[in-house]
Amino acid sequence: MKGSPLEGRPRAPAPAEDVVVVPEVHHRQRRPTGAPPPLPKKIGMTGVLWLAAVLVIVVSCVVWLHSTTGPLDRFDAPIIRFVTSARTPRLDSLTSSLNSVGSRWGLAILGLLAVALTAAFRRWRHLVVFLVSLAVLEIVLPGLYMTAARPRPYSVTAIGHWEGFSSPSQPVAALAAVLMGFVYMLVVPGRPRWYAKLAVVAILVGVALNRIYLGVDHPTDLAFAVILGVAIPVALFRAFTPSDVFPVRYGKRGKSAHLDVGGRRGEAIRRAMQEQLGFTILEMKLVGLEGSGGSTPLKLLVTDEEGVERSVFAKLYAKNHVRADRWYKLGRLMLYGRLEDETPFKTVRRFVEYEDYTLRLLGEYGFPTPAPLGIVEITPESEYLIAMEFFDGADEIGDVDIDEHVIDEGLAMIRRMWDVGLAHRDIKPANLMVQDGRLRLIDVFFVQVRPSPWRQAVDLGNMMLVLALRSDAQTVYEKALGYFTPEELSEAFAATRGVASPTQLRNFMKRDGRDLLEQFRSLVPERRPVTIQRWSLRRIGMILLTLIVVAASGAFSLSLFFPSRGDVSTPSCDTNRTMILMAQAVPTAEQLPCIRSLPLGWSLTGATIARGRATFELLVMGGGGGHGTGVQLQLGQGGGSPVVDVTLTPTCPATGDDPAIQTIEIPGGCITYRSSLPAGVGPVPSFDPAGGLSYVPRSQLVTFVDQGEELILCGAGAPCS
Repeated sequence: MKGSPLEGRPRAPAPAEDVVVVPEVHHRQRRPTGAPPPLPKKIGMTGVLWLAAVLVIVVSCVVWLHSTTGPLDRFDAPIIRFVTSARTPRLDSLTSSLNSVGSRWGLAILGLLAVALTAAFRRWRHLVVFLVSLAVLEIVLPGLYMTAARPRPYSVTAIGHWEGFSSPSQPVAALAAVLMGFVYMLVVPGRPRWYAKLAVVAILVGVALNRIYLGVDHPTDLAFAVILGVAIPVALFRAFTPSDVFPVRYGKRGKSAHLDVGGRRGEAIRRAMQEQLGFTILEMKLVGLEGSGGSTPLKLLVTDEEGVERSVFAKLYAKNHVRADRWYKLGRLMLYGRLEDETPFKTVRRFVEYEDYTLRLLGEYGFPTPAPLGIVEITPESEYLIAMEFFDGADEIGDVDIDEHVIDEGLAMIRRMWDVGLAHRDIKPANLMVQDGRLRLIDVFFVQVRPSPWRQAVDLGNMMLVLALRSDAQTVYEKALGYFTPEELSEAFAATRGVASPTQLRNFMKRDGRDLLEQFRSLVPERRPVTIQRWSLRRIGMILLTLIVVAASGAFSLSLFFPSRGDVSTPSCDTNRTMILMAQAVPTAEQLPCIRSLPLGWSLTGATIARGRATFELLVMGGGGGHGTGVQLQLGQGGGSPVVDVTLTPTCPATGDDPAIQTIEIPGGCITYRSSLPAGVGPVPSFDPAGGLSYVPRSQLVTFVDQGEELILCGAGAPCS
């Protein structure tokens, strides 16, 4: 009673069983500056150790080899002698065959098999990381290889095929990278992957022993190669395809847009929802996967800050969704022309910001769309989640029977969009829900403000097709006349053709069996179809550019599996490592061709050395010699820049009567000299006294190795067992 004296008195506490505890609402947690995000990118301790090994062991030792090879040569020598002491004729044949298969076409087949299997299982992210790791290895290896410039092992006769300098061993580095690709792309994490890694170790150890036995690699060359071949793929796979985020698993496959929400990512989502929106996730599961191709849709059972349990719908977006959107729009431009302005999103943040904006915009206009609840950051600029109201008890329109009221709501929805200048752009069964007999619209990410008339017409056509799937074309058409003119309906079905309808809607129409599109076209006034193909210079240019890029990428990818090895530095006439390697290539030759000085205008274009063969090529700049070069060339029609090739082999090849080829027999070998210059043109590099080409005696190199390395340069003048 008002004014009662009891008003101001304290009341007795209620019985404990009657007390309702209201949870206290706390401020939401802000991530402190410098703190890691809920889902940081980590490569693990072993990944860090592998990268540290690259810097501490490989790079430092390569720099050391650049200054001197002696200490490491002497370290490796006892190991090589121990392994090669087990040589027998039968083992020699077996190991040589294995080495030839592995270092030539065997590695290429293995690499292409890894690519094919990964593509077959649609692990595109893993495949991209694998190709990137091979590309990084292809970029890093040549620099280390040329810096080290290490000849093949001394004091032992090589009996296997080899190419170029020995450190790091390029075939073994490539093999290690491909094997690690198999492990991380195709083997399930856990015990199977552990066994796979043990198998990789066994294979690499076997290959290493094989190459040491053949005398083609030093043990340290192989160690450097394994570190490089393992470290680079491991670091990239763990950074960009961590197993608990992008797991390798077998069974029913989903779309690439559907990310795994278990493991670390699931924990990150739970933590981020709690800290940023105040929702405690009780249950999380994937929903609506069949109709979703551009995100990962989730249904979350949560308790809010007041302790109320509720359902929340969420969509998880990541960088691969941005890339998919970009490629989708590029593909539309190339395949169908440009029917509307579509600008690709550049970041994931813009993705979720735009969907949050469209949810709020449609809500303000009164459309029956979910209420936005907020944006959650999982990993900055990498993964975000947008939360919104969940329509409890709602069913997809493709799973329920609808009445005329639902048909009216669907048509009124499109009419309202036309009136306010919007288009949904993705009308399909998965995006239309029926809740308590009312139509609800979801997935508003593709909504466009002030769309093209073509797009608005397509929205109308798709909505009528969806409604007709659950009723019939005649009923929907008659209802539509209450909202649109016959001419507008005619335009809708002239525009709604093929790709204009979402894939899910086209699949539903195929399963339905009725030709609903033709039924509608028979009801509306006749009109010429709106063509989808729109040609422009931009479209033609993009098609040509894409073909060029694809061809170039394919060629580059193939080059990773078929690397060109054997390149060496300039074979100048002194006791350098290139000349030592040439002596190892043709151990019977007592004289080795070299470059003392070149006539003006000439330069070395390349030198390659492999077991049994050494070649270098010389090029003259300018067809007419250029101004002041002193080279006068008169080429025939279509002539290119002339070259001189010099090749050292154990025996002279058959040359026939070709006047451009000259063979020079030397003790223990043969030099083939080929010039594409016309006769009488000069000056041209040659082995004449003033020609710039000369010889290095093998004995000089043998003495240099003996004195500097205290080892033997096996071959003529220094026999080895």
